[in-house]
Amino acid sequence: MQLTQFSDYAMRTVLYLGCRPERLVSVDEISRAYGISRHHLVRVVQSLTELGVVTAQRGRGGGMRLSKKPSEINVGWLIRQTEPHFHLVECFDPETNTCPIAPACGLKGAIQRAQQAFLAVLDEYTLDQFVKRKADLLPLLDAPTVMRSSAYPGCARLKGEPL
Repeated sequence: MQLTQFSDYAMRTVLYLGCRPERLVSVDEISRAYGISRHHLVRVVQSLTELGVVTAQRGRGGGMRLSKKPSEINVGWLIRQTEPHFHLVECFDPETNTCPIAPACGLKGAIQRAQQAFLAVLDEYTLDQFVKRKADLLPLLDAPTVMRSSAYPGCARLKGEPL
């Protein structure tokens, strides 16, 4: 299963904000920290605000912060809210399904069970379980993107590529 870039950025945003509870954070700051598109991040923040996860203040000196405690932000719930659909295969959407073997295949049921298991695992986590790694995360978030990629080859990513 692969999450959309939107969900990836949403998780990165709340993790960043969870590591910075003492102050307002700008979209530009998060964009620079992760080396991701500011344009996409603006849409993500708008959605997180509508979901009640983030509070945003506009204008000079503005920014955003979490509007809930990290312990109140369930990862499975957030992924369900930020994924447009979970149509892993064509036959999951009856309106667009053109697969001729869908009625007899049986694969759909197995994939649905796997998807449910995936989400069930995410349901076991809240943001605070990841923010506890703040001491390890902050140096990586504060390092320039180029240094981060070369110092941690396993973390080297193309711009916007999911974690």
